[in-house]
Order: sequence, then C-alpha cells, then structure tokens
Amino acid sequence: MELWIPVTLAAAFMQNLRSALQKHLKGRLSTAGATFCRFVYAVPLAIAYVTLLGEGFGFEWPAPNPRFVVFAMLGGITQIAATALLVHLFSLRNFAVGTTYSKTETVQAAVFGVVILGEAVSVAAALAIGVSLVGVMCISVAKTRLNFANLLLGWTGRAALIGILSGTFFGLSAVAYRAASLSLGGEGFLMQAAFTLACVLMFQTAVMTIWIRRREPGELTRVAREWRLASLVGVSGMLGSAGWFTAMTLENVAYVRALGQVELVFTFAASYFFFRERSTTLEVAGIVLIVAGIVILLLG
Repeated sequence: MELWIPVTLAAAFMQNLRSALQKHLKGRLSTAGATFCRFVYAVPLAIAYVTLLGEGFGFEWPAPNPRFVVFAMLGGITQIAATALLVHLFSLRNFAVGTTYSKTETVQAAVFGVVILGEAVSVAAALAIGVSLVGVMCISVAKTRLNFANLLLGWTGRAALIGILSGTFFGLSAVAYRAASLSLGGEGFLMQAAFTLACVLMFQTAVMTIWIRRREPGELTRVAREWRLASLVGVSGMLGSAGWFTAMTLENVAYVRALGQVELVFTFAASYFFFRERSTTLEVAGIVLIVAGIVILLLG
C-alpha cells in the first residue's frame, strides 16, 4: 500500500473528530471564534513538530523561496475564504443547494492540478471522482426537500454560485499547498509538509487575529477562556492538517481529496452505530457510491 493512502485515511478521521469538537464550541463562540481555534491552538504543535523533525531527527531545514511564499499565502487566504463562504451558506434559505455545489471541490482541485502543476488524472481516477461526487450529492440532498432536478436547474442561483465559489477556493488552496511544499525541494517529504503547515498556520492565525479584533471585539478573550475544549480542536486539527499536507506532498491533490471523502463514511458510521440515527435510502446509496469511487481510485 502506498504511504499516502493510510496518511489520507488518518487525516480524514482527525478532520471528522475536529468538526465534531467544533460543533460543541459553536454554541460558546462565534463562527469566526470557533474557526480561529483550529489555527491558533494548532500553531505551537506545528512549530514543535517541525522543530522535532529538524533538530531531533536531523531533517534538513528547507530554504523558503518566492514561489513557496506566494503559494503558501495563496493557500492560506483561499482556505479561509472557502470556509467563510461555506459558513455564510447556512444563513441562506436554500443553503442545501450551495452546500451540495461546494462538494465539487474535488473536481475543481483536479482542474487546478492540471493548470497549475501540470498533473493530469487518469481515466480511472476521473471516473472515481465522478462516482464519489454523485455519492456526496446524494447524501447532501437526502434529508432536504431538494431533488436532483432542482439541483441541476438551480446552479445559477445565489446559493449555488456561492457554493461553487467555496469549492473553487477549497480546491485552489489544496493545490496551492502542494505547490508550496514541492517548491521547497529536497527528499524529506515529512519536513516539506511540516514546514509548509507551520508557516501556513502562523499566517492564518495572524490574519484571523487581525480580522477578529477589528470585527468581533471580545471574541479573542472568549477563545482564550474556552482553552480546554479549544485546545482539543487545535490538536485534532493540527494532526489532520499534518496528514493532509503530507499526503498532498506525496500524491496528486485530486487523488488525495477523492480518497478523503471517506470522512463522510466515518460520519455515517458514527451516526448509525453510536447515535442510533436512522439513515435514508438516498444516504445509504450515497455511501455506497463514495465507497465504490474510492475502490475504483485505489484499484485504477
């Protein structure tokens, strides 16, 4: 088994855990505050991780270059923008449409990979991405009044366009992170990924600190007050990000993001086995399609 596969699976699991913890924080902090916890409490861990690799295990420290700086900043900004757009969707009446369209991230990441990095996907991978995308959309519409006919006809609506733009930014950020990491050169993919992650997290923390201080006075104090739960968000978020960055340094972003949709399978399993929540036929069909897409990707 290629290393990027278990690393991606671990990253998806940690992202699922981080999301669950952030939901608990959402009632105590604003959306920006809960998002900020993901960055600020992860920075010390990211710095410790890259320092351990460099000083403890003797990995050569990368030398940042202009290409690295541009892509790291681009990735950091577009990820924040994508998250903000996704959160904004929940304030719209027909947010289900936009959220569903945001799931086109994987397809858009594949396009950006070709344009920016010249990394084409195989026919099997393209099929896998398409099958998984249909599965994700099945899950997205399963418990709403939305149907596929309305979904296809409503792609020009405001919510749909915001969702597509969110997916665009998520896809662009993933490709930008891979470009930044690869620009460092060297053979130590762990150090490349860790160094990129630490730099991006520090940049994002600085940007969000300025934003929150100007737009939400007092929220930084509330973030500090909730340090017990917030630090768990930071730990799980950092472990997940380390996995994503490492996997995307090793493999084509489109493949990593396609396999990463296994996160929805984890969510489905937790909902069924731990919370005893009943699933609809469309949700089950969606999970089957996602798993089928992953199988096609891994065997293709």
